[in-house]
Amino acid sequence: MSEPAGPPRPLLKVCGATTPGEAAAVAGRSDLVGLWYGVENGARDLTGAQLTALAGSVRSAGRAEPVLVTFLHDAGRIAAAARAARIRWIQLHAYQPPTAVAALRAALPGAVLVKAVHVRDGACLERPFLRAYARAGADLLLVDAATRDGAVGSTGLRVPAEALAELLPALPLPFLLAGGLTEADAPGHAFAAHPGFRGVDIDNAARDGGGPLDPARVAALDRAWTGASAL
Repeated sequence: MSEPAGPPRPLLKVCGATTPGEAAAVAGRSDLVGLWYGVENGARDLTGAQLTALAGSVRSAGRAEPVLVTFLHDAGRIAAAARAARIRWIQLHAYQPPTAVAALRAALPGAVLVKAVHVRDGACLERPFLRAYARAGADLLLVDAATRDGAVGSTGLRVPAEALAELLPALPLPFLLAGGLTEADAPGHAFAAHPGFRGVDIDNAARDGGGPLDPARVAALDRAWTGASAL
């Protein structure tokens, strides 16, 4: 009799590559590489042509898939960019309503749709819409922290443990966790016992002093969170 399958290996997503070389350098030690598109005033926002080039660089490394990370609400524009860049994973990382998720699902039925939800002052701002996001076609939720004024995305703020523990039973979909995580958070992380936990989304800890994504830092994160040794 075969042994029962254990939980899936956690995914490691690193976010915010800005050059093909940077994207390719970290793609071999991560599962997903986030590429910003339609992030107004974002320091790492890309043009459509850059998005396509970086997505190709991620795929060339063999292991990782590119992820289109956007603040846009326009499903048509998001879908057009994803098709042009041949990107399958899309992360809606702002305050898009369930109708935007449904429109994007209709436009890209084969996509993997990740909807970010945000914890501010101990409460999930999108909690009333969690089941609506699931009905609209989201595949995963991403739990992240928002600042006091509602800013989101690579803030470096952590989701308080108490707030996360209170939120997890209400999540209707599997989830990724973001928010100031490092490799030191991996051992014994309580949320990993939740059956819906699928991995982590890391930005600041994947960089050396706030610079480009650092392959050495990403390798350390890979070892800590996924248990993957160097090839």
